[in-house]
Amino acid sequence: MTGFRFNENLPFVKKEARGVWYEDGQFIHAKYASDTAAFGEILKWQLQPNPQKKEKKDDSFRVKCIYNPAFLSSSEDMIVWLGHASFFIRIGDITLLTDPCLTDLPLIPRLVPPPCSISAISDINYLLMSHGHRDHFDEKVIRQLIEQNPAMTFLLPLEISKLLGSKRRSVLFQEAAWWQRFAVKDDLEITFLPAKHWNRRYLHDLNRQLWGSFWIKYRGISIYFGGDSAYDTHFSEIREVMGEPDICLLPIGAYRPSFIMKTAHMNPAEAVQAFGDLGGKVMIPMHYGTYDLSDEPLGEPLQLLREFEDIGRFKGTLNALAVGEVLSLETTKS
Repeated sequence: MTGFRFNENLPFVKKEARGVWYEDGQFIHAKYASDTAAFGEILKWQLQPNPQKKEKKDDSFRVKCIYNPAFLSSSEDMIVWLGHASFFIRIGDITLLTDPCLTDLPLIPRLVPPPCSISAISDINYLLMSHGHRDHFDEKVIRQLIEQNPAMTFLLPLEISKLLGSKRRSVLFQEAAWWQRFAVKDDLEITFLPAKHWNRRYLHDLNRQLWGSFWIKYRGISIYFGGDSAYDTHFSEIREVMGEPDICLLPIGAYRPSFIMKTAHMNPAEAVQAFGDLGGKVMIPMHYGTYDLSDEPLGEPLQLLREFEDIGRFKGTLNALAVGEVLSLETTKS
């Protein structure tokens, strides 16, 4: 099927939006479908020496983890970073999880433990998945969460439900195109938005599933979850349509070498620019320190972000959470 794909049961929030173009089994967009690195570029990356090899070896940075399972039973409105792009969010009596990747990746260990036992995560209302890459879509954890949260609804990009395999028939899910609003509980709004990225899990499934970001709004507070994205004009576009978010969860790591990473990830300077484009009030950095995915030292992304803050390039408040640290939303409500 060739043409614009979207969910006919969900409304668009942007007047001219028509869905995302789908052709020859792939989602295609002139600006926000990232080019994947060619085999030759990947080979070049693997064969050339890392110019930051010594810096990386000498870097002792580790993300701090606060083992804090009590947040799961609290009634407070909050955001808790679980590491990488995984967040626990409670607003009102509604609980959400984003990209729950909580275990080792194939050949890549997790460097910081989650702040609670995976077996303790229950009573989740909505699970938000930005895309299907293995550092965001953790099949083992998702299967466990399905068993522990039988009433949980997946909020997904188009076609991602196919990655649930046999579980797809037994779970609740909605899929959306960019600029579509999910059907969720009263007083809660969740909208699926663009990101500049791509999707693949195997050799021959490039961009068969969509990717994106999320806007979460509940009464007086709005949260933007950026998923995984390179820098582009979609951040300004999101601000024009959705307004200015109170809290931005934005990726800052896995950006070197730039000839491989620049079309899929942001470096800290670009993350600062994206935060400014969005007009956000508070930025919580993510996608750094949990897995070693690229050439830069583990501590460099946060170090650079703090330097930008020190010299006044940061417009708003930087709140770099420890894993397991609770950010109360009471102090951030408009």
